[in-house]
Amino acid sequence: MKMLWIIAHKELRDGIRNRWIAAAIMLLGTLALALSLLGSAPTGSIRASSLDIMVINLANLSVYLIPLIALMLSYDSLVAEFERGTMLLLLTYPIARWQVVMGKFVGHALILFMAIFLGYGGAVLILLASGQADIAGWQAYLSMMLSSLLLGCVFIALGYLLSILVKERATAAGSAIALWLIFVVLYDLLLFGLLLLDDQQIISQQVLSMLMLASPTDSYRLINLSLFEEVRHASGISALVSDNAGLSASLLSGVMVLWLLVPLAAVLLIFQRREL
Repeated sequence: MKMLWIIAHKELRDGIRNRWIAAAIMLLGTLALALSLLGSAPTGSIRASSLDIMVINLANLSVYLIPLIALMLSYDSLVAEFERGTMLLLLTYPIARWQVVMGKFVGHALILFMAIFLGYGGAVLILLASGQADIAGWQAYLSMMLSSLLLGCVFIALGYLLSILVKERATAAGSAIALWLIFVVLYDLLLFGLLLLDDQQIISQQVLSMLMLASPTDSYRLINLSLFEEVRHASGISALVSDNAGLSASLLSGVMVLWLLVPLAAVLLIFQRREL
């Protein structure tokens, strides 16, 4: 475990030196403060708090930003080490290959943790101190920050998978962009197109829900927009996450954890068998 933490500390130190953390904190914090200007609005018989509205706005925004930040952190983490020959040098030390992967993962996860909790959390503290937000809805906001970290970790693992499968950094960069477009843009467009073509309403709520679970970004949206009643009604997806849809908090969380564990396990297996 000592070697794992040494590698994690190196990745964290590189993130600080390259101003990754500072840039991400400023970006997320500034956007959170800007979106807070939208305020809260009554919806039906339930009035959503200012934090509930921020959860909806930030969850929709994080679908684009958090995967992008995570992929930029991770896409060349392994392939760059192979290209420079530093991976071979690193493995001459008494360190296991799984420690290399997990050390990098912990370091990058810490970078995301600092960016999300200092960016989003700092914005809320500023709003609370200035009286522009109230404490109501803090559970949903905390849940949004935790699930944002989980979403970022998912795309860190997916970035590692790209990085171990390709042989050049340029290929890894292009693959990362393609992966981001697929999960963040193209998959949702495909679902939207299917719904437009479904004149006979063949696609049921259960089928649509299962299709959304096939994407980590849509699973993230469902977690943040469905777990709390005020947020669910304000976001307008009550029908999608009704009892008939077959979704639950444990199912959504379990799917997100699987999206993290499966690619991470694949990276460990491929790296263990790869010849240097």
